[in-house]
Amino acid sequence: MIQAFGLTSNPRKDTPPAVDDISFEARAGHVTALLGGPGAGKTTALRLMLELQQGRGITYFRGRPLHRISHPSREVGVLLGDVPGHPARTVRGHLRMLCAAAGVPVRRADEVLEVVGLVSLREERLGTLSRGMDRRLGLACVLLSDPHTLVLDDPADGLSARETRWLQGMLRAHAAQGGTVLITAGDPKEVARSADRVVSLDKGKVVADQAAADFARTRLRPRVAVRSPHAARLAALLAKEARADRRSVEVVREGGNRLSVYGGTCADVGETAFRHGILVHQLADEVGDMGPGAGTEPDTAAASAAEAQGDADGAPAAGAEPECSGAVGASRPAVTAGSSSAARSAAPRPEPSSGQRKRVGAPRTLDALPALPPPISVRSAPSPLRPLRYEIRRATGIGTGFLIAAAVLVVSVVTAVLLARIGHTPQARLLAAWPQQVPLPPAALGAGLIGALAFGDEFRHPALAADRGTVPRRLGLLAAKLLVTAATALALAVLTIGCDAEMLYLVYGRELTQVPADWFPAGASWLGLVIGCAWAGVLAAGVFRSTTAGLAAVLAVPVVVVPLVHKAFEGPSVRTAAGFPLRVREVLLVQWPFGGERYLVAVARVLAQPVGSALALSVTVLLCAYLFTTLRTRLR
Repeated sequence: MIQAFGLTSNPRKDTPPAVDDISFEARAGHVTALLGGPGAGKTTALRLMLELQQGRGITYFRGRPLHRISHPSREVGVLLGDVPGHPARTVRGHLRMLCAAAGVPVRRADEVLEVVGLVSLREERLGTLSRGMDRRLGLACVLLSDPHTLVLDDPADGLSARETRWLQGMLRAHAAQGGTVLITAGDPKEVARSADRVVSLDKGKVVADQAAADFARTRLRPRVAVRSPHAARLAALLAKEARADRRSVEVVREGGNRLSVYGGTCADVGETAFRHGILVHQLADEVGDMGPGAGTEPDTAAASAAEAQGDADGAPAAGAEPECSGAVGASRPAVTAGSSSAARSAAPRPEPSSGQRKRVGAPRTLDALPALPPPISVRSAPSPLRPLRYEIRRATGIGTGFLIAAAVLVVSVVTAVLLARIGHTPQARLLAAWPQQVPLPPAALGAGLIGALAFGDEFRHPALAADRGTVPRRLGLLAAKLLVTAATALALAVLTIGCDAEMLYLVYGRELTQVPADWFPAGASWLGLVIGCAWAGVLAAGVFRSTTAGLAAVLAVPVVVVPLVHKAFEGPSVRTAAGFPLRVREVLLVQWPFGGERYLVAVARVLAQPVGSALALSVTVLLCAYLFTTLRTRLR
């Protein structure tokens, strides 16, 4: 179950808090709804519960706050708004990526796709899905880790009546199998149909906490919806006849040609219109909302109770608009039966257990409920490879990285050919396609952009943020991103040199493709430059939460940091490091096998260069800043 105590958001300037001291419970086996209009504080309350927003108060999920749960996604399934994911990623690829992050088998993606009916759309891109299909995918993401608790923010918003019924059936099936369901909604009639308990919010405060049957009796009342070109005349006649008969009837003008008649029936309104020759375009029974603070009126209490009982016995569902058939004043037609709030609240519910929720063979309802995906039988142990699997699927699931690499190779080849034609370019810079006037070669810029996208996409399309996937702040994911980007940068650096050398050989012959004498230090400098740019992009994008900031940090190394380092090295107080290789050989008492001291000397030479020193300094500063922001977030 969910227990929320004293949820209060931080006020902004002189405005009151959006949520002020909200406390409620959502029990296992029930569907609980937070009801309120725009600005009532529903979404803010959910974000406070999920610790995605700073404020006061605490929320327990089966007795533990979310930050004390080792695997939050396996305890709480969350959907806030649309499915957060890259629009170019496929439906199946998105779910497989989430499987890698949650540590569940990849076959789970196909299981939930079959349950939500998206098997035929598994290769579609997220950006092409309709609203209904997006909501189905969102529910698939929520059910992926087989959580006990579902938290959904206005899940039926924008859905058709058919999609809404399907979604309500899925939530009902989850609750019937012992799970806890908490949703938000703005339509009282929808809540009366789908929820077992209703918590009404108004201006950030709880104004009512009721069972669904009590809510329908005290908050909703039946009315007759009328549409006529002579609405004003019909309203006056209905009010006049009600006063003459001493009946409690309230006629409300809804604007235009619409009327709402409280306390009357379709037959009474139809007979009045027929006697006075008034044309009626619509005559239907509806359920009207009396507002968040409204109570039961004496004259309509019995009608409201009869409406709630009618729902339980298969009467018209709240909010249906059946047209009165035949002549005006004819009897009401039959309407498709809806689910019973009263019957659901009275039905027995399984009690929550301390472990996983217990699945039962069939839910205890009159109608068959949709089937849920099977439980995950094997839970994988915590593994350091989980972030690495997630990062590999994230990077390879879209074509952005491949397009950047292809563009880098094309630009490098063209630049190398032009530099060779112009001449006056050293051999090492020619193979790297690095003109003297350009601060960074194309390969380094491409690696920096790929590294910046590694964290930039996490914040632009936060696929994991809803279940405390501000995973970008987890050190395990940082290590995975650094490892994957380093491997990508290494491959890009090698391919660039290979493609440039091959094209120079084809165009100009073997003369321009000779291996330089100092190939080892030059190669080490080249690989260090490309990998360092990739890491600078990763760390800067993680610190500043932006791809643009990551790429700007990469460009700042040669433009800003290198001149500063070069000026510091040329200062009069800096001692020279001449003779460093000879001193290294003297210090090492035992000679390293295979000439290992050469590698140490090569690394020292790379770091002694202004570009190498500046890049190492930038990466170190960015890493310290990232660790500082991570620790500060955890302390908060």
